[in-house]
Amino acid sequence: MTYDFLDSELLSRLGALPVESRVPMMGSMAGRHRSPHRGSSVEFAEYRKYVPGDDTRRLDWKAFARSDRFYIKEFEADTNLRAYFVVDASGSMNFAGQGESKVAFARRIAASLSYLLVNQGDAAGLSVCTEKLHLEVPPSRRPAHLQRIFETLRTLEPEGETGLVPALHQIAEKIGQRAFVVILSDLFTEPEGFSEALQHLRYRKHDISVFHLMDPQELSFEFERPHRFVDMEDGTSVVVEPTLVVDEYHQALNEFMSSVRAKCHDANADYQLVPTDTALEPLLREFLTARLPKKGGR
Repeated sequence: MTYDFLDSELLSRLGALPVESRVPMMGSMAGRHRSPHRGSSVEFAEYRKYVPGDDTRRLDWKAFARSDRFYIKEFEADTNLRAYFVVDASGSMNFAGQGESKVAFARRIAASLSYLLVNQGDAAGLSVCTEKLHLEVPPSRRPAHLQRIFETLRTLEPEGETGLVPALHQIAEKIGQRAFVVILSDLFTEPEGFSEALQHLRYRKHDISVFHLMDPQELSFEFERPHRFVDMEDGTSVVVEPTLVVDEYHQALNEFMSSVRAKCHDANADYQLVPTDTALEPLLREFLTARLPKKGGR
């Protein structure tokens, strides 16, 4: 089955860029990502003193000649990556003003990155959350598993109020090992609650990325006549003359976005504000390139 939210040519062009973790991972398979465990891969980590029972083949005789003491060479053991894509499916994600709907954009990001991860031998999973529903597709590295992720994304119908914060807490508790957690949401929730969920994920040592999806019309608030604005989550509405509230709106919006950005920074989470008229390929290319190990290190 073909999916209109997947661009095979784009995926082919991005295929040469790996999806890297920013923090050491703990997986069950050999892979390309750093592990907090020490092993004997080709990447030197540090020396430590020899203790009886250590593998004598890893003794550094040059260090012994210099210090007359036995030292063991330790290396970084590489492992595989498990990724969880957390898609906010609240009613506000259906909004489409001057761009495509926020949920459509989230669908394209999650599907594209899932494909790239599984294609490089890593595992991808999906969590879809509303106030009443938390639907989860557990991570897997099997190519056939992608079909289940794509089908779940295809049939996604946002409605109701957001359940993002409790879903993130649930994910933080449920994931037993370090993982790559990608959050796709307009973040219309209380910043303090969102901050607590991010800190929960950070405490569990997960690598967190946040795509803050906003429609250009939400950012500009450019309306020429009175409008009835309807809350897409709880259905309440209000009639407003935009020119009378535009300054107050921008002030509130800027305070909200500054708070969200600061909460992500405090939790060491990657944060990107993404208007939904953004071209997908340069967005993903920049995202993947920024995660590559710096020259001379990992």
